[in-house]
Amino acid sequence: MLNFFQLILIYAGIYALMAIGQNCITGYTGMLSLCHAGFLCIGSYATAIMCKTFGFSFWLSLPVAAIASGLVGLLIGIPTLRLKGDYLCIATLGLGEIIRNVATNLNPVGYNSVPRANLFGYEFASRNKLSFIILIWAFVLVFYILFQQLAHSRLGRAMIAVREDEVAAQSNGINVTKYKISSFVLGAAVGGIAGCLQTAYTLTVQPGSFTFMVSVMVLCTVVLGGMGNGKAVILGAFIIQFISYFPQLTGLTNIIPAQAKQIIYGLLLIVMMLWRPQGLLGRDKFRYGDPRTRKERLVSFFVRGKAKGGRA
Repeated sequence: MLNFFQLILIYAGIYALMAIGQNCITGYTGMLSLCHAGFLCIGSYATAIMCKTFGFSFWLSLPVAAIASGLVGLLIGIPTLRLKGDYLCIATLGLGEIIRNVATNLNPVGYNSVPRANLFGYEFASRNKLSFIILIWAFVLVFYILFQQLAHSRLGRAMIAVREDEVAAQSNGINVTKYKISSFVLGAAVGGIAGCLQTAYTLTVQPGSFTFMVSVMVLCTVVLGGMGNGKAVILGAFIIQFISYFPQLTGLTNIIPAQAKQIIYGLLLIVMMLWRPQGLLGRDKFRYGDPRTRKERLVSFFVRGKAKGGRA
């Protein structure tokens, strides 16, 4: 039982990272993307190649995985992100499958016995799940804080403006295509880091692991928790992974078929769209405060004071 709870924590962390990236694309900018499994695949393969073929450490493979996934996100984004709605969804779905098929054709058997991650001589072994839980959730915490700061920055406000009304954002001088591509690249890079961490834990990369269902699970995670809400997508990752491991936890693996999970994810999406489309926690309500500088606020204060004095 403890082993399954630890597995839930590990994979909830990996999916929470992917959901943070998906949330940047879907939650902040409002684009429906279904190719996060492809970014996970790129990050996993980049780590396996760097560590096993070239002998680099896990920590050096991390930025390579992020950059490789981000570059593919850029290459995908430039031609496709001018599409909207269903057309964009279908295009990203197809691109995710292209990435998986390319990986399968280049190396059908994948990679095994990838060198373990280590830090100051301490080796992260998959049998010691607690160390991986700490490592993965440290990354989740860092990226949660970074993307919360992003949401309050000028870049984040522009992304949210694009989500709320693309035409109004463009009429106010926001380069919609630029911010869409920026969002896609950032989300893809985080997906690559999640792939790097998954490879560090499993020490194997199999092309059959990056199916369309992985992208659906990530989207379910964001929709279930609440699009545009960092805390909500982390909660969604816990719930999705608990559903995934529920048959093993309850000993019902002989009764509940593996395909039942796919049915549950589909039903979950339908129910959430009908019952609570904003998700369990809803969107974050950002308060950006007074947009004026401190100097402008002081000037305004003294002008008001003078005006009152003059009337008196």
